[in-house]
Amino acid sequence: MPDYADVDALLRSLGQSVRDRRTTLGFTITELGALSGLSRPFISQVERGLARPSMRSLTSLATALGTTAHMLMALPEDAAVGVVRRDAPDNVRVEHGGGLARGLVRGNRAMLPVEFRSGPSEFEEYYVHDGEEFMYVFQGEFEMDVEDSGIYQLGEGDTLYYAGGLRHRWRVTSGGPMCMLLVQHNPSP
Repeated sequence: MPDYADVDALLRSLGQSVRDRRTTLGFTITELGALSGLSRPFISQVERGLARPSMRSLTSLATALGTTAHMLMALPEDAAVGVVRRDAPDNVRVEHGGGLARGLVRGNRAMLPVEFRSGPSEFEEYYVHDGEEFMYVFQGEFEMDVEDSGIYQLGEGDTLYYAGGLRHRWRVTSGGPMCMLLVQHNPSP
């Protein structure tokens, strides 16, 4: 397993995940830019570990690459048992609407858990992907807008499940801290 002793090594590994997926699919950076709506220079910087993508940018790249942001955040590992320590420098963290999203597993797993701390205060663009998702709210309150199903008010201790393929988005409604666990099913582990 790579040494993730510092943020630079972590960003390089995240960038390598993007590059590996892109080259496996036979895309050039320019083609990936056209598919994702992101600039060629930005993608090049991400792949070289020189830029930290936001959750929105990582999702745009993942969608163009036929995967999910959560999968790109799950750094390589093939061990049967994996531990991700809370304060370890080897945690992938990406910005999400003023908050942070942290990957909680490594490797191509059937479940891809991500911790969200805070987030957007206004609804952003919808996310959509194949994997089913489950959410558990540890702290705070937020609203979840699930396509054709309505807006759900969620608070501490609440859970929400929705099928893959549904457009969804969320926003924080509490003035204080918010912490939520989202577990995404990976349809192709």
